[in-house]
Amino acid sequence: MAGIYIHIPFCKQACHYCDFHFSTSFRYKKALLHALRQEIELQKSYLGNETIETIYFGGGTPSVLETSEINALLETVFANFSVKADAEITLEANPDDLNPQKILSLKQTPINRFSIGVQSFFDEDLFWMNRAHQSKEAFYAIKEVQNAGFHNITMDLIYGYPLLTNEKWQYNLEQFFGLQIPHLSAYSMTVEPRTALASFISKKKQPEMNDDQSAAQFEFLMDEAEKHRFEHYEISNFSLPDQHSRHNSNYWEGVKYLGIGPSAHSFNGKTRQWNVANNQQYLAAIRQNNIPFTLENLSQEDRLNEYTMTALRTSKGLNLIKADGLIAGSSTQILMAANSFLEKNWLAKTDQNLTLTLAGKLYADHIAAQLFIFP
Repeated sequence: MAGIYIHIPFCKQACHYCDFHFSTSFRYKKALLHALRQEIELQKSYLGNETIETIYFGGGTPSVLETSEINALLETVFANFSVKADAEITLEANPDDLNPQKILSLKQTPINRFSIGVQSFFDEDLFWMNRAHQSKEAFYAIKEVQNAGFHNITMDLIYGYPLLTNEKWQYNLEQFFGLQIPHLSAYSMTVEPRTALASFISKKKQPEMNDDQSAAQFEFLMDEAEKHRFEHYEISNFSLPDQHSRHNSNYWEGVKYLGIGPSAHSFNGKTRQWNVANNQQYLAAIRQNNIPFTLENLSQEDRLNEYTMTALRTSKGLNLIKADGLIAGSSTQILMAANSFLEKNWLAKTDQNLTLTLAGKLYADHIAAQLFIFP
């Protein structure tokens, strides 16, 4: 099984914190969508004979596309790949795009899952982030999506930024659980280089993020999710049983995937490649039937370290037998490095698995980096 990711690099406006590749100009949208379909055809052999289990429209803001444009892309995928009948097909969407007419038109596509970027239910917070929607639009869009018969929905929320008091964070979570959505992705606000937020902070126009605030709100999130019987199956992801994101879960489990579009990444099990993050360069190359990518050959150490990083973020944890399958004897080195974290109760060992404890989840990236194997 494998997945396909399609990057739609267009947004109505730029969120202050976002460092994903996008353009607020739609001038070349038609040409770029044609190029996406062309790249799908050019890459039809990339995954070998793997059956496609998941398709994910990310961005950018894929919900700015017309239904006909989404269908044209999916028709090209179905014409060039073998796609499972029950494939999970996700569309990232902003609430302001999900009016009743748009939602009804999306019923005429194979889309069967929505990832809705709410981020906050407070208008002052959305204004601070430079989001394109207001909180009332988020409530309205989610209800309309549910009323149209879509129930496989996930919502994005952000915590750990200056305007978000603990009381406001509690309110945001209460609204999420009250909407009876089966999946939540929640992210701590991260200041990425070359974003408007980073510039504001460097110029002292905004305060820096507070690590203690972020940790406290993450711990509250974990407690509330457990109370509502949500499984914390990956550091930033929570769901009701059997409602995990199949597409993202495959990323974390090392399943092959093909990325289509400018800045999109692909992985075939042995190498990784990523397309140029420039719309004009991407268009120029595709017109010549060339795919403008950078290739990275992954060493066995690279593959093991990637597995360590992603597996530790999940509730399944790092399997020592699988680690030995990538590099013989590596489990011994990993256990030696893990010993101090086991003593601190940041890691737990059950049979042949290492998993993060509640305390350890606050230091997931640091712990994983300490377990890396080097040649």
